[in-house]
Amino acid sequence: MTFDMLYSKIHRASVTDANLNYVGSITIDEELMEASNLIVGQKVEIVNINNGERFSTYVIKGERGKRDICLNGAAARKAEIGDRIIIIAYASMNEEERAKFKPYVVLVDENNNINEIRDFI
Repeated sequence: MTFDMLYSKIHRASVTDANLNYVGSITIDEELMEASNLIVGQKVEIVNINNGERFSTYVIKGERGKRDICLNGAAARKAEIGDRIIIIAYASMNEEERAKFKPYVVLVDENNNINEIRDFI
């Protein structure tokens, strides 16, 4: 048996851009990706704190150090620039993996600067 468990999240990131004419996805600053252990193409769930929207998409690597969080394609209609979101990734784990794994949790400020990296929140 496997369990879908929290793998990683970026907590309270600010949306910096929304590009309706892109093919789809969320662009995340490369440093934030590394801190949260997210990889290009990985499925993530986006939770918009401002309006309650919740949707899934995949990760595209953004430019290192720009602190961009850009919703692309249809996802651009789910948030406004400045909205605060939580970016969540899950992983399927068996009981042994689940017992040992600690999620990557990245807390950011309103400018998407890293405040803290925790094992779990």
